[in-house]
Amino acid sequence: MQSLLERFLGYVRFETRPDDSNTSSPSSVNQMIFAGRLADELEKIGLSEVTLDGNGYLMATLPANNGTQGTVIGFIAHMDTSPEAPSSEIKPQVHPGYDGKDLLLNPERKVILSPAEFPELKKYAGQTLITTDGTTLLGADDKAGIAEIITACEYLISNPSLRHGKVRIAFTPDEEIGRGADNFDIKRFGADYAYTLDGGGIGELEYENFNAAAATVTVRGRSVHPGTAKDTMINSIMVAGAFDSLLPQYERPEHTAGYEGFFHLYDIRGSVEETVLKYIVRDHDPVIFARRKKILEEAAETILKRYHGAEVNINMRDQYFNMKEIIEANYYIIEAAVEAYRKAGIEPVIKPVRGGTDGARLSFMGLPCPNLFTGGHNYHGRFEFIPLQSMEKAVEVIINLVTSANESIK
Repeated sequence: MQSLLERFLGYVRFETRPDDSNTSSPSSVNQMIFAGRLADELEKIGLSEVTLDGNGYLMATLPANNGTQGTVIGFIAHMDTSPEAPSSEIKPQVHPGYDGKDLLLNPERKVILSPAEFPELKKYAGQTLITTDGTTLLGADDKAGIAEIITACEYLISNPSLRHGKVRIAFTPDEEIGRGADNFDIKRFGADYAYTLDGGGIGELEYENFNAAAATVTVRGRSVHPGTAKDTMINSIMVAGAFDSLLPQYERPEHTAGYEGFFHLYDIRGSVEETVLKYIVRDHDPVIFARRKKILEEAAETILKRYHGAEVNINMRDQYFNMKEIIEANYYIIEAAVEAYRKAGIEPVIKPVRGGTDGARLSFMGLPCPNLFTGGHNYHGRFEFIPLQSMEKAVEVIINLVTSANESIK
């Protein structure tokens, strides 16, 4: 557990925020720097076929030691962190023997992680929690997944009596901006199936995810000196606000759960002359998903009628789709995961992902790839935390999957 903890604490200190405005892969130089650091580590612990390509995709092999060339299982995690919260100069804090009460993360700013606001904290009383200092996200999404995969590989290398087939691992860039699978080489990866380590609390097992789109709405107005602006100024900031007000007000992340979709305005920047709004659009149902995209277009049409002289342009692109149909056709992968969870003393909680993973797109590309828990909570924000014991259980699940792969897959 100490090795796992030290590895994770080292990883989160790397700033790997993606840059959606950059079309390169990876979208930020820091992701490539982190990938290079990981490549060195993979070679050091004894993995083979370690490759880092020009697009920032890192792959490696844990060779078979059971004398067979049977099923090849893969494990995947992403290197970038959410662009929605501060992620530079991350200062993780370790809290051994958490007492189940309020945690003071930052005395100066009086930032408190409280079970009154986050009741799930109570079930981790007595465990070791890793948190932020209340000023940044933590980055467990998805550096916990990376740490868990590498720790499991290291353990298997150190314990050759645990027999297993060939294992492939991959770490990808730009998952948080929907581009994690853009340049993923399925053939080079060479796995029969895989799992992403990109889920939440202990026990979660997911093979349904949102259909997802990203939309950039650009509103252009007309800047005029405010002293002579009557009937001539078109304030794009105000027009942008009117645009957002046309979207269903209770179909937003803070008002939805389960299978309910949403519109999420996650960035807005502007001036009188021009304002840019960035949305993500999500829904599990493909018909409702298509309707949501149409609602954005209809809102733009309404604004153009209401504000003569204004311009509204929408740039919308699909990011990924619900992998449910692919995984259900290969349900043995879920059965294998359920068995691995129970062997580790965990009862699986099969639930839909209220988000997405690289596995969604990879499944449609020919690599069935459901999602396993990493153990973290409150991703993408200052109140993110992860219990070390949950991370250890994720490592155990990976080991169980690897050592039973060729026995459980028919």
